[in-house]
Amino acid sequence: MTTSSRAQSFNSAAAEYAAGRPSYPPELFDAIEEFAGRGLAGARVADIGAGTGIATALLRGRGAEVTAVEPGAEMAARCRREVPSVPVVRGDGNALPLAATSHDFVTYAQSWHWTDPAVAVPEALRVLRTDGALAIWWNTTAFDVPWIRAQHLRIAHYSGTKPKSAARPGDAEAIRLAGLTGLRVARRRMHWSRTVSLDTHLANIGSRSALLVLDDNRRRTFLAEEHRLLGTAFTDDTIEETYLVDLLVARVSGRARSRSGRDWR
Repeated sequence: MTTSSRAQSFNSAAAEYAAGRPSYPPELFDAIEEFAGRGLAGARVADIGAGTGIATALLRGRGAEVTAVEPGAEMAARCRREVPSVPVVRGDGNALPLAATSHDFVTYAQSWHWTDPAVAVPEALRVLRTDGALAIWWNTTAFDVPWIRAQHLRIAHYSGTKPKSAARPGDAEAIRLAGLTGLRVARRRMHWSRTVSLDTHLANIGSRSALLVLDDNRRRTFLAEEHRLLGTAFTDDTIEETYLVDLLVARVSGRARSRSGRDWR
């Protein structure tokens, strides 16, 4: 299964994505402002790979002037419904439909891994103003929670994907893997959790690309088995999902901007 097909799989599950996917803690946005050296209020922000608008709405709630950029038609349509005050344009991080030096922040919530950093980094630098910031983050698996680790292994086994290592890369390695070597980058990780119903949790995991690319019958079979297993373990029908948010913020300088490529015409 190609990266492209997995990236495109979300269009088939926009409603599940909106209903089940987790949000992000306020501390995340505090850290973005701290590392960027400026607040989000009044800032021009391009939220790339916006999906159904989960992070978009939170950025707008911090007072930012947000433009959502989303490649998928169904996801973009859902984003327009979820955050009607925010303009949504079609595009992706490898070719941003945005003018040069037009934004204070370029953000990627749960979407940087669908880009080619060799192309997406220069694109972000092109769009950012001097002293702007590129912020990318993920809700990652909290492997220190046994049932979450066990479920991760079940999903990987069932979908034929390689399980992720419980070992976290150090700062230098994380920056290298993200393609941000040579930029001024700060990193912060933080735990947070939410309590949801079993159905919401199943909608969440069912909207992950590893399962979305499966045959519908196989996907439904897996989710039914997860319902049985988790219903036995969590008898009150509520589940505490724990996440480790991994945030990287790269500050733009005049020298960094020299890496950027074309101007948008």
